[in-house]
Amino acid sequence: MKLAFSRPTSSNEEMNVLFHHYLEVGYKGLQLKASQYMPYVQDPNLFLEKWGEKNGIASALIFGGDLRKNNLEKFKQVLKFANTVGTESIVFCHGLPRQHSSDSKLRDYAKELNDLGLEAKENYGVQLSLHHHYNQPVMYRKDFDIFFEQVTNNAVTLTVDTAHLYKSGIEDMAEIIYSFHDRIDNFHMKDFARGDWQVLGQGDINFDPIFQAIKEIGYDGWISADEESGGEIIDGMQACLEYMVKNLK
Repeated sequence: MKLAFSRPTSSNEEMNVLFHHYLEVGYKGLQLKASQYMPYVQDPNLFLEKWGEKNGIASALIFGGDLRKNNLEKFKQVLKFANTVGTESIVFCHGLPRQHSSDSKLRDYAKELNDLGLEAKENYGVQLSLHHHYNQPVMYRKDFDIFFEQVTNNAVTLTVDTAHLYKSGIEDMAEIIYSFHDRIDNFHMKDFARGDWQVLGQGDINFDPIFQAIKEIGYDGWISADEESGGEIIDGMQACLEYMVKNLK
């Protein structure tokens, strides 16, 4: 397994802390929020010049939005950027409110993303991974089945986000892991309590069956702490890493 870290940043100072400390803390990569790479998307070499060609510095790029023409053009730019900086996967959050979706529309979205995933893999060497999300088209348990029934050749894989499963009312998260073990290529480990995101192990989610399922399926891909509690960056990095390492033994 490869452990990564992901966290929003609100200043250049926070960016510096994130980019310059993830390796020394013990992570293998970063999974970048859009604001952390989009300013460089037209000039990936400037990104590498500024932040260095460190291992895993952009192991995954988180990209969101709808499937309209303007956003798809941005997606193509991100693919080119990803190919240059060594990104393995684009984690896609489908920015459409769940109320505007339906089973029929979800099948259409899946087919469109399947085509995009094939293009990403064949032309840019990048995997497209769906990030299910509270209040987005893939939110409830049945949505996972409907979506992935349309996906061929793993053109779109699955990023499992623990806090979004919890917030969406999916209590048996281990079942998702067992049922979609051949689709999962990424985890976003995040806790939740009192209506907000929490540092791993400090919220209401019972992670024991989640870690057990990860170990039982023989998973060896990326697991990223998705730390959005708003605390200090280094403190969050260290706490999340310690929690994951302890529970993944």
